[in-house]
Amino acid sequence: MKVYRIFLALTLLVAGIFLGVALIIRLNMDTSVAALNGENTDTPSVSGGSLASLEDAFVRVAEKVSPAVVSIVTERTETVGGVLFSPFEGDEFFDKFFRDFFGEVPKRKFRSMGLGSGIIVDPKGYIVTNEHVIHNADKIMVTLPDGREFKAKLIGKDYRSDIAVLKINAQNLPYAVLGDSDKVKIGQWAIAIGNPFGFAVHSPKPTVTVGVISALHRQLPATEYRERIYTDLIQTDAAINPGNSGGPLVNLRGEVIGINVAIYTTSGGYQGVGFAIPSNQAKYIMDKLIRGEEVTYGWLGVKVQDLNQELAEYFGISDQKGALVAKVLKGSPAQKAGLKEGDVIRKFNGQEVENTSDLVNKVAHTEAGKTAEIEVIRNKKPLTLKVKIGKRPLNLAEAETAGEYSWRGITVSDLSEDLRKKFRIEEEQGVVVVDVKEDSAAWSAGIKVGDVISEINHKLITDVDDFEKVTQGIKGKALVRTQRGYFLISPEG
Repeated sequence: MKVYRIFLALTLLVAGIFLGVALIIRLNMDTSVAALNGENTDTPSVSGGSLASLEDAFVRVAEKVSPAVVSIVTERTETVGGVLFSPFEGDEFFDKFFRDFFGEVPKRKFRSMGLGSGIIVDPKGYIVTNEHVIHNADKIMVTLPDGREFKAKLIGKDYRSDIAVLKINAQNLPYAVLGDSDKVKIGQWAIAIGNPFGFAVHSPKPTVTVGVISALHRQLPATEYRERIYTDLIQTDAAINPGNSGGPLVNLRGEVIGINVAIYTTSGGYQGVGFAIPSNQAKYIMDKLIRGEEVTYGWLGVKVQDLNQELAEYFGISDQKGALVAKVLKGSPAQKAGLKEGDVIRKFNGQEVENTSDLVNKVAHTEAGKTAEIEVIRNKKPLTLKVKIGKRPLNLAEAETAGEYSWRGITVSDLSEDLRKKFRIEEEQGVVVVDVKEDSAAWSAGIKVGDVISEINHKLITDVDDFEKVTQGIKGKALVRTQRGYFLISPEG
């Protein structure tokens, strides 16, 4: 029995030695392979130590940037009333009877409050925020995290980029540094700082939420609640809620990489998708506004759409890159350069055009007045055009008016998807009335905004060009056909 125990002990000892040697060899091999692959073998795995380091980084960023994040409260006066909704709109007799009987609602003024965030970017008191935070504000108050309040002066604003610059009368303020948003990568840590729901918690101190960069170069189209179109946004899952607008999105070095601007939500609250304006774009706009310069954008004057597989095959394109020209606006730089509907724009100034959003960004960042070279595919053949970039109108509605024409008090425009939705138009062809001058011949005849004119004096009207050609030769009364019937429009004067 004694010999058996000695034998068992020796066996276990030898096995332990072999196991230890094998484990050492395995670890050395893993280290060698990692070194060959360029990995840093000194970096610890996600353990208590590394988590503590990450936690310390978040704490340092919060301590560094939070003192420069401010609360913005706005006041604006609005007037309501004066127009009473009539259930008989469209029927002239009953509509007039209804309004005469009930009268009009008296106009009243009331004050509304707005809340947002901002970031001090200069110790002299310059603050960057969103234009929509201070839009139409009569009074702007800024509260610092230490509780001090200041009345802010609006230095400048730019509607399209949704950037505004304020200034408060204070010196030696804490401020944040704007980083290089072009270096931002998907998967990097992102920290959103701002004052969500500040009106509810009654605290000037900003809150911090953490996430990652989810996507880059995102686009948000206009909606029935928001006319503004956003392009080239940074997407993050760091929680952004109402009141966060105008606050900074920060990296782990404490540099501002974006200005928080919007959330995608079905409930009105945070759902994991937030957006920020890249800091490079914000800095470009900010510098211009501080210098008192006008912020302008390049304009081509086309409506474009993305290519799908079927369209790409139809136009003889091997991939789906480019922007298909759906409409060329009348009198636009595109029309003057010879761009046509059905052209596929493949390159702009030598750079490939990925999609419509990419084209919009490239054109917008080209200075008005400069000549750009555009490569298109027309009838499955390559073609190069030179276009003198124009100055973009103040808003999209103005861009649409490039195809409008006025006659006898009415202004008409070509049918577009936006106008079809706005006026609930079902007609396939014609021109839509977008304005009627009060007391004009057309107004007296009963023409209304939203009418679709398809014939004048029995001549077919398919677009604004037809309308212009037909009306130029009319001297007496004109018989105009709309979806509501016929109207006689007398000469003016």
